[in-house]
Amino acid sequence: MPICRSSANNARVSLALAGIAFLSTSAPAQDTAPPVSARERAQEQGDTAMDRLERATAARKAEAEMRGPTALPTPSDETRRRAFEGLRKRAPSPAMDARARTALDNGKEAMAAEHDAMARRLGQALGLDAPDMQAVAGITTPPETKGWVPVLFVSSSMPVTTLRIYAGQLERVGGVLAFRGMPGGLTKVAPMAKLSAEILRHDPGCEGPACAMRDVQLIVDPLIFRQHGVTRVPALAMVPGDPALPYCEREDDAPRAAHVIYGDAALSGLLEEYARLGGKQEVRDAQTRLQGR
Repeated sequence: MPICRSSANNARVSLALAGIAFLSTSAPAQDTAPPVSARERAQEQGDTAMDRLERATAARKAEAEMRGPTALPTPSDETRRRAFEGLRKRAPSPAMDARARTALDNGKEAMAAEHDAMARRLGQALGLDAPDMQAVAGITTPPETKGWVPVLFVSSSMPVTTLRIYAGQLERVGGVLAFRGMPGGLTKVAPMAKLSAEILRHDPGCEGPACAMRDVQLIVDPLIFRQHGVTRVPALAMVPGDPALPYCEREDDAPRAAHVIYGDAALSGLLEEYARLGGKQEVRDAQTRLQGR
């Protein structure tokens, strides 16, 4: 009996060892396939991208064929020869030529008018010219006959407050502010434009081209200083005619003021001194305007 029991135990041990051996030998059979290498994955992705590119290129070619050619065909020599012969054989049309010349002349006139209008707007924006107050107000006034125009000789070295006061007085009498030169020299316009705007603005705190300006002529004219022998400022002269005319429209023997009044005084005082020296007729209109308001 002991012998049989030992045999049974040995049989169980043998079966257990056989099971372990079977599991160890069958485990590799249940594993998955070996992993794909990085080179193979890159090759597969490259092939996919090339397929997409080929499909996109084919679609674009098909779309271009449906649209048709996008460039003009190059004409042959025979086509060019026939075209030039046709141009040479064209019958002249005087009426068409006249219409073309008329259209060209009208275009030149319109361009010149637009150029002048833009120049005036630019001058008003920079403060070099007074704005068109009649256009702003929407009214028209009869033209005034020019007699003697009060010209006040000033300098950019004078206080801006004094220049603003003179500008307000000259606006009432239709006078002119005359400068010998521009601050910084004649090659620099910006300083003079800034000074002009500061003098002519009704509101000294206003900025920009929309500010209301005084209706006062402001000129930079060294010739008028030399013609009247003005050596210091402020000075007043009653100039006959239009002192703001350009040099090319001014006569060499243009009439000049009979007197030049010097002194840092109000415009009314300068006019009174001018009348005392014998210029009552010249200052009568300016004094009337100055006292009437």
